Amino acid sequence: MRKDIKFPSELRMDLVSQDWVIVATNRAKKPNDFKKLKKTKKCLFCDIKKQNIPVLVMAEGETNPRYKKIPKNWTVAVVPNRYPALIPFFKLEEREEGGLYKKMNAVGFHEVVITRDHKKQLADLTVNRIKEVIDCYQLRYLDMKDKKFVNHISIFHNHGPLSGASIAHPHSQIITTFLLDVDLKNALSKAKKYYEEKKRCLYCDMKNHELKVKKRIIFENKNFVTLCPFASKTSFQVTITPKKHLSYFENITEQEKRDLAESFKKVLSKIKKGLNNPSYNFYLHTAPADNKNHGYYHWHFTILPKLDNWAGFEIGTKLEIITVEPEQAAEYLRKI
Repeated sequence: MRKDIKFPSELRMDLVSQDWVIVATNRAKKPNDFKKLKKTKKCLFCDIKKQNIPVLVMAEGETNPRYKKIPKNWTVAVVPNRYPALIPFFKLEEREEGGLYKKMNAVGFHEVVITRDHKKQLADLTVNRIKEVIDCYQLRYLDMKDKKFVNHISIFHNHGPLSGASIAHPHSQIITTFLLDVDLKNALSKAKKYYEEKKRCLYCDMKNHELKVKKRIIFENKNFVTLCPFASKTSFQVTITPKKHLSYFENITEQEKRDLAESFKKVLSKIKKGLNNPSYNFYLHTAPADNKNHGYYHWHFTILPKLDNWAGFEIGTKLEIITVEPEQAAEYLRKI
């Protein structure tokens, strides 16, 4: 990298926790619909042709996705983020400050998965349309997992002003890094230790218990069970997990994608109707794309409605306080 070029994003390591944070000053320039958008201003995602060149486009009535062209009947488009947190350019360079602090270029991909209808959130879409979004997740994952500097692929969706979303138009995001996020790293460690001790999957044992007691299940179909976890981190937290032991999301089948889409449709509709359309986040945790064997892990999606505000205790101790028992939350959502 030329010395006169300042990399727009960098990673910095916390010496105490050994965790990394992303410093992305370019993100400060992104618009915020929820705070500043005027009624007369056009939505940035509705005018899709003004976005970066798409890497993937789904179209109504088509069985094969199109690339780098947006037809009139498009339904989902995946484009590089105009304000990326990570950049797929230059070299991965580690540097030090004063022989103490470590930092490096934040190299990776950052893409946006945009559904066409501005007024329809995922809960309002048909199962077929939600499946198209999941198709995009899988296709982009498969395309990027073997790229240089890609060890982890984060797929997530922010809905509503309290979720961290800056654009009101429904969209998901995909970010790749060569580092694993802290929560996933910890989950992998715990799952591996459990498997080594018991020769069974930790997540399968939890899922089988939930299917037995039935207290926290919201919905299930052939391939997935949707439930409120026993120790939920937020009120009305929901997990969608495969019934079979599956470690790698990218290997999902056509029928599994349809059943996953049905699960999302059911639970997001219930959350919208039953909780007065709250802000929420959902994200995927799956085995990393680091060419190591993580067969002991079990992929799943987590949905976190924004109903409980973190205060000093929760932030300082990382010990969450929820106000609704998971059993009550599941019973309430089941009845909707």
